[in-house]
Amino acid sequence: MPVEKRVRSSSASGRLETQHVTSILSELGGTEERTPNTTDDFSTPGRVGVIKKQPEWLVRELLKQTRRRHSITLGDKNQITRQQQHTSIDSAHSLQIDEKISLENLQKLKLAFEDFEAGGLRCIDVKNFGHIVKKCLGLPNTSSAQIQGLFKKIDYSGQGRISWGEFCTHMLQEYKEMEEAVRRSKQVTFLLPATMNAFGHGIPVINIYPIRDGTVITVREDGFVCQWSPELKPQRTKHMFNEGPANRKSKWASDFTLMTEYNKLMIGTGDREIQLYDLSTLEPYCQINALHTIPLTLDYSYTGPDKCCVLYGDTEGCVTAILISSVGDTLRLWNKLPKFENIPNITIDNAALYPNVTFVRWKVHHDWVTQAKYFHTLQAVVSSSTEDSSSLVIGRVLPLTDAEQQLDEIREICYEGKIKKMQLNWTPQVRAPCDQTVFSIYKGVKTFDLCQKHSLLVTGGMDRLIRLWNPHFSGKPTGVLKGHSAPIFSVCISSEDDQIFSVSTDNTVKIWNIEDQCCLFTADHKASGIHGDLTACSYSPALKSLFTAADCMAVLSLKLRRRLHSRLTVSHNEPVMCCGYSEEFRQVVSCTEGSVVKVWDFDTGRQAFEFGGTHLSSITCMTFDLQGRRLITGGSDGCLKMWNFNNGQCLKTLQRDGECQEVRDCILLKVHRNAYVASVGRDRRIDIYPDLPEDLHQVQRPQPAWKDDVKNGHKEDIICAAQCPPSLLATSSYDGEIIVWNVISGCIQCRFVSPLAAEQQNFEGLDTSVPSIIFLMNSKLLRFSRSTALLSSGAKGCLNLWNVFSGGKFVSSFKASKFQQKITKLAKADQDMLLYAADRIGYVYVYSTETLGPQQKTPRAEHFWRAHTSTITGLQIVDNDQVVLTSSTDYTVRLWSARGEFIGTFGQPESWNVYLPSSWKHPRVPFEVLIDPLSMPDHEILNVKTGLSETISPEETAADRGEPKTV
Repeated sequence: MPVEKRVRSSSASGRLETQHVTSILSELGGTEERTPNTTDDFSTPGRVGVIKKQPEWLVRELLKQTRRRHSITLGDKNQITRQQQHTSIDSAHSLQIDEKISLENLQKLKLAFEDFEAGGLRCIDVKNFGHIVKKCLGLPNTSSAQIQGLFKKIDYSGQGRISWGEFCTHMLQEYKEMEEAVRRSKQVTFLLPATMNAFGHGIPVINIYPIRDGTVITVREDGFVCQWSPELKPQRTKHMFNEGPANRKSKWASDFTLMTEYNKLMIGTGDREIQLYDLSTLEPYCQINALHTIPLTLDYSYTGPDKCCVLYGDTEGCVTAILISSVGDTLRLWNKLPKFENIPNITIDNAALYPNVTFVRWKVHHDWVTQAKYFHTLQAVVSSSTEDSSSLVIGRVLPLTDAEQQLDEIREICYEGKIKKMQLNWTPQVRAPCDQTVFSIYKGVKTFDLCQKHSLLVTGGMDRLIRLWNPHFSGKPTGVLKGHSAPIFSVCISSEDDQIFSVSTDNTVKIWNIEDQCCLFTADHKASGIHGDLTACSYSPALKSLFTAADCMAVLSLKLRRRLHSRLTVSHNEPVMCCGYSEEFRQVVSCTEGSVVKVWDFDTGRQAFEFGGTHLSSITCMTFDLQGRRLITGGSDGCLKMWNFNNGQCLKTLQRDGECQEVRDCILLKVHRNAYVASVGRDRRIDIYPDLPEDLHQVQRPQPAWKDDVKNGHKEDIICAAQCPPSLLATSSYDGEIIVWNVISGCIQCRFVSPLAAEQQNFEGLDTSVPSIIFLMNSKLLRFSRSTALLSSGAKGCLNLWNVFSGGKFVSSFKASKFQQKITKLAKADQDMLLYAADRIGYVYVYSTETLGPQQKTPRAEHFWRAHTSTITGLQIVDNDQVVLTSSTDYTVRLWSARGEFIGTFGQPESWNVYLPSSWKHPRVPFEVLIDPLSMPDHEILNVKTGLSETISPEETAADRGEPKTV
């Protein structure tokens, strides 16, 4: 006899419960009758769950095809039947016909369509379309389901025929949106306007240098040093040039850099000095003076263990490198030297005589050096100038030597015991052609950056163009980025993000993608608020921020996407506002706050398509047409849009005349044989648009408003609407009022105002809005009513039941939310036998409608589970598959079994099969739900004093909340 295992039965109840399961084989081959369980089994009265023994060969095949899980039941007859019917789902969806169409195939298709036109058929049906596809694409084995799927995507209006023009429009629109989706995935933006601080300003800042602790250092021309926080708050300041004798002449700083490995600040001055300061105290450490020229641009590079290179360019077009080994000992020796003007001093001639110092000076350019950097990984110096002939030069620090010269040097060391020190020669040398690569660029180079990861050199200058080069070849640039309307002041490569940041002298900042060579974002001076003449600019990869100095210090921070835990999965990069299921295509559609629409494959959870920019602002609601082929979305811009959601084509805009206010909900009305789109929102009116596919007008206006709606309609914003065919429409508003309309006459059938319990009467700030309403037509439920009842969400997590006819009256109310949170969405399943309710903190509750009625006893939830960690914005029951679809502002769209078993999050790496429970995530639950405090098991020990229930509502007991008891 197998040993019994105690396993977690389900995530549905949100509790720690166990049940006894012997093994998977016993579940598959069990013959005993299973008794429905009120907490763990999705069953209704009259339904008997009998599991018949399956053939052994079928059991073995199922186990081979699936990953074994210890708590999954695979033997459900209905599930196995569905599995047998859909064994090729994954393969069918992985082979898309439109992905196989080449230009040559497209020409063949065109000729085939023209042959039909020549025969008098301007449009073809699905049968002829299948023949054409198989013949022209060379896909004789293509399934009819695939061909019909593509045909239905093109034939969005359900006419049964398509033309060549419609086929081309579909293909063009689809590829356009796919390209746009790729671009959108790379899109970045700055937080605008920039954060600015004018502290201590008025004198130009010569450079900005980010340091490891997250702060930045700036130095002004007058020697004023300031250390800033990432939010541009001054932390340390000091004036370097004010100390010393009173009659000391004034100095000005030309450039500065940091020796981070030695904690030193290095400043070049107009007195031909290189000064070193202790970075921690900003106290003088030592200086090298008597340079032959002014160091216009400074650079430092750590070249090895206790080795470094100090590099500077000057006004004569020369680049000077000071190579130092045993850097720590050398600097300590210089620190012991006699002081000159309160700082230990050594001349460059004496410094070059030190055995640990090598002095090299190259004549590189014929004009001032604008920038010079040493790249140790390439062992090369890169310098730039504004003259054309040698705009940018990549050269060696030390010249190449032949073998004979190297042998002579070795003999000199071995036999003489020392190296002769040559007298320092300030006459610059000219590199041999083999020691350098010269780039000739029109109008020269003002700024550059080099990235070894991408083998990329980027230059910018007076001609307003950004050029991309292979650093090993100087012939032609590999790319030219156009878009700036002023000379380029600074460029920087962000290797981690594959981006280039550029700033022009008109204070315009652009972000470019390296791979696509396209502009991702532009911030002009009006948007950023940066004004004045730019003097310094620096990008911090650690802070993801661009620091600039003009009339004041400014920082532009990238708007970062939410950083997720490695175990978290999201469907979108922003809050999801609504979702829906199209039975026609077996697809799920979700819409976001940023007006992005994603189409998902229902059977696998994979993304099928995406399009964006659908509204001027966020999408607030959505619905489908009667056939499920067109999508209607409403937005905060006040208009409705109709889409072919399989290619992102906007078919029509539904909009009223004049000023439009936010649309809060939209539904499809079916009145007899006619279809209408109804929308409600902040304008407090009901707009009704006839759904006429043959109407080709791009903008459609609503029908005249009902007189009763204008005179006696809602006094507050309408937030929800629901239809009860054939003639009833209910709307609800922020003030708690519900109006039931007769859509045939346009008159009010009845109106309700949500009641308040005695303890809520004097409660200030009580939310009385009604965000969700639903009609119920269950004969057992309606023993107190003739035909129809209405259920609405109320205050403090309550649901209110209304009798619609006989003038309308209040029937009963009960607390549906465990934590007394507002119910945001309602849905019904199984011919109104089950009611699903979702609240603001992500819980889903399942009630039997037979328990609803005028009785005073609080109904008990048959199941409940935590689906999301934030407000649930979408809730739909797919009856044919007995699954629940949810979406939330926590960026996710998820699929659950009817009992709350977690199937998966749309967009997760692993695909699922809705007919194969072993492919589901169950018994696991979403990680963020698992770790959220409100998901803690409800146990009497945990509820003592600091228990969760008392934290949410200490005055309520479990009985008052109508909670299911743990069994």
